[in-house]
Amino acid sequence: MAEKLSHEEFVKKAIVSLRKEGYKGIHTVYSGFNTAFKKYFDGEDPIKVTNQLASEGKIVIRPVKGGVMLYLPEDAPAMKDAGEDALKKMGL
Repeated sequence: MAEKLSHEEFVKKAIVSLRKEGYKGIHTVYSGFNTAFKKYFDGEDPIKVTNQLASEGKIVIRPVKGGVMLYLPEDAPAMKDAGEDALKKMGL
């Protein structure tokens, strides 16, 4: 059997392979990513691993309804700073 992919390789391959046309990221639940990850890595926690990869800057996580979206760093949408926007609206 071929050697298993590392967590990073698996996640990056999943983002590229599972994203729908016109989208740059994948929803961890609706794409089947979480289930596939647990199956491939014998029950390991995909949340812990993806959070670690995000903290290392290897992927980007954005919260969305029903879970999170995973992106490659170069494809991630810019994160709006809601606090900055609120201060601007308040004239501060």
